[in-house]
Amino acid sequence: MRSNEGTAVQPRLERAPRVHELDIADVFERAQSGDRVAWEELVVRFGALVSAVARRCRLSEADVAEVCQTTWLRLVENLDRIKQPDRLGAWLATTSRRESLRIATRRANVMAGDTLSQVADTEAETLDAGILREEQATAIRAAAEKLPPRCKRLLGLLTSREDLSYKEISELLSMPVGSIGPTRGRCLAHLRRLLADF
Repeated sequence: MRSNEGTAVQPRLERAPRVHELDIADVFERAQSGDRVAWEELVVRFGALVSAVARRCRLSEADVAEVCQTTWLRLVENLDRIKQPDRLGAWLATTSRRESLRIATRRANVMAGDTLSQVADTEAETLDAGILREEQATAIRAAAEKLPPRCKRLLGLLTSREDLSYKEISELLSMPVGSIGPTRGRCLAHLRRLLADF
């Protein structure tokens, strides 16, 4: 190209956007194709979220590191299955929470009630609250549906808004009062195992 004076004019080249300037769908697409810089960008964007979820489950720093590593591994394993990259943050948060629950259930000192409350932790409000709560509630409901009928009934009565006493529950289920606690423990352990598969 030449100007009126006959000197060459260089065409103006558009600068390609850097990976940190791209939207998540483009970064994700590059990561799918094996772009190392795109992977690093995903870790920069979502690494704090993944570790924050594990910390909210009161895990040790070593366990938090394991959750983070496993969560990123799960992403690698599921790269081709993720169809909505704009929801990647919610997917990573849910995966981190599931991995945290899996590790927490291995610890003998984790109480059954605490573990379940961690799954539905309202502190997730600061994350992607609506999506996370919906996915968590769906996982808990789906796992609870697989429980034996006696466990479903007992846990339903124990978590009822009517705040029934053990004596009332004993009468409703024709179960000795003394066996309610141990049965509850077994049912919650069964529910935790089912949740770990989600």
